[in-house]
Amino acid sequence: MQRDTMAGAAITFDAVGKSFDADGRRVVALDGVDLEVPAGAITGIIGRSGAGKSTLLRMVNGLERPTSGRVMVGGRDVGTARGSALREIRREVGMIFQHFNLLSSRTVLGNVALPMEIAGVPAGEIRRRAADLVARVGLEALSGRYPAELSGGQKQRVGIARALATGPKVLLSDEATSALDPETTQTVLRLLADINRDLGLTILLITHEMAVVRDIASHVAVIDGGRIVEQGETYDIFTTPAHATTRSFLAGVTGVTLPRFIAERMSSEPPAGPSREVIRITFLGERATDPLLAQMSGALGLEVNILAGAIEEIGARPFGNLLISVPADRGAEARAYLESNQQRTEVLGYVG
Repeated sequence: MQRDTMAGAAITFDAVGKSFDADGRRVVALDGVDLEVPAGAITGIIGRSGAGKSTLLRMVNGLERPTSGRVMVGGRDVGTARGSALREIRREVGMIFQHFNLLSSRTVLGNVALPMEIAGVPAGEIRRRAADLVARVGLEALSGRYPAELSGGQKQRVGIARALATGPKVLLSDEATSALDPETTQTVLRLLADINRDLGLTILLITHEMAVVRDIASHVAVIDGGRIVEQGETYDIFTTPAHATTRSFLAGVTGVTLPRFIAERMSSEPPAGPSREVIRITFLGERATDPLLAQMSGALGLEVNILAGAIEEIGARPFGNLLISVPADRGAEARAYLESNQQRTEVLGYVG
């Protein structure tokens, strides 16, 4: 997670472009991407299918090369590296795959040992390190099993252990949880967070699930149409999304919807006669868990109806949305009180 000791960028994308020919036309996969991945952080890249996130990830270990710009890992240009220089970079960059990519003919221990065998590590050291890694991911009792005997979550744990085999400084995650059920996803995310904390690894993950970013990433970049449209610390992006693509991703994660019977009656202007203003409150910062509505009701003598709401944590910091209604003629007064207490408000409409 986010570290005070974080210094510099482990990975830098500098004006990166990638294009290729397909069916007689030129396709632009990436268009001038600038992004710094902080050392020691967990950074999520989120985008829809075809947005360019997989292409971006594969450039970090040289599986794809940029058409223009540079990809720097540890100060070295991956795009121009060849031979031994490229092999050295790849030893420092582990990768976890969506569909595990395990060898069916090898046991758990054998799959974890494979990268070390390829690297020429002495046999005795391979056995010791493979056993340590299998233990780290909690599969000691299954070290002699074959992939066909494992669940999806267990296979992904083997994939994580294998990605750590060469002692990388950077770990790439290619939709590592998208094939898993929600409970198993949380187990894998906790494991990645533990690895980040214990080993100080920089983790760069791609996903199309904003909930994954919320649960694990300290930083996030949103990619759309081959461009980074928004980037920053996860908490800031979740609480103040600036781009429409980001807001669309967040709608199912941090959004709170009005009950249908209210939404169907709501109008953009106050109707004739007594009416109520519907307000969305975004709870932020140190006062996010304070009983502000009770305090406001007492201070202003105001009748407040709570319509819907949810409060959660993003990076151990509270964040929530609450939908309320107040008498329309006192809406401005209510919003001023809340905003003076460091909360954001938005008028959604009015109901009679």
